[in-house]
Amino acid sequence: MTTPVLEARDVTMRFGGLTAVRSVDFTVNSGEIVGLIGPNGAGKTTFFNCLTGLYVPTEGTVAYQGRVLPPKPHLVTQAGIARTFQNIRLFANMTVLENVLVGRHTRTKEGLWSALLRGPGFRKAEKESEAKAMELLEFVGLAAKRDHLARNLPYGEQRKLEIARALASEPGLLLLDEPTAGMNPQETRATEELVFAIRDKGVAVLVIEHDMRFIFNLCDRVAVLVQGEKLVEGTSEVVQADERVVAAYLGEPFEGDPGEAEAAEVEAAEAAAASESDTAAPSETGTAAASESDTATPSETESETAVAESTGDPEDTTDAESTGTTEGEAQ
Repeated sequence: MTTPVLEARDVTMRFGGLTAVRSVDFTVNSGEIVGLIGPNGAGKTTFFNCLTGLYVPTEGTVAYQGRVLPPKPHLVTQAGIARTFQNIRLFANMTVLENVLVGRHTRTKEGLWSALLRGPGFRKAEKESEAKAMELLEFVGLAAKRDHLARNLPYGEQRKLEIARALASEPGLLLLDEPTAGMNPQETRATEELVFAIRDKGVAVLVIEHDMRFIFNLCDRVAVLVQGEKLVEGTSEVVQADERVVAAYLGEPFEGDPGEAEAAEVEAAEAAAASESDTAAPSETGTAAASESDTATPSETESETAVAESTGDPEDTTDAESTGTTEGEAQ
């Protein structure tokens, strides 16, 4: 029998007059991989932030292993929920090992004085944390780069490091926000195998992702969020077959959508309209040209006359000279 690890009841998140998440009920069971999909702006990351204490829900409750979570991120992590972010958030100028050690802070008991005095208890705890961190780096395939700065790692390895840091807090539930964003197919496949391995270690996983092939291959259940509301939830087969999901997210035709016949009629009408427009254009152009020619003729004639009067026409001058000569000879 599966037991719920995470239970969100009637979670609503408003920002002023905008309702980003509306009355969402959601459950993740132990040993389960659950996907959360939806179009951009559907409220997925906002819902994640409500689950992890970054946002305090306007309404509703979030419980982990039966206990309502306090709205503080560090307390949520201490309770047993860890997450990664859509945009990688590593300590760029710290080494790979140091980044993972940061994730151990909720699982160590040493305080300020112990760290300052660096007594036997502190050294023992530090050695144990380092051993655990190295174990996680081996798990994600980054042990050989323990002393590299995080900023110098390739993109795919930075994603792995962020997952290792989240696992360092020893969570019972891991939330992954678009873990394959920007990855090539080989890196995506490696991430898929890594998530399966995490589940095999007994950690439940909740994933937000836009890569449908990744989600449907990976998840036991998938929930669809549209405009802040949960549209449908079920197995990959159920979700893919739901017409509302196809319409809202996958962008493929569904029953009641315009079919091929209607689309052909629309295309024919558009083609006819374009043909009429092309036919009308030459005749309008010819009429306009003729009109311009008719209008320009009197004006051009007047100009020619004016030029002739002002400059004198050579032919008129020749005629005048010829007339004067004739008159003189007659006299």
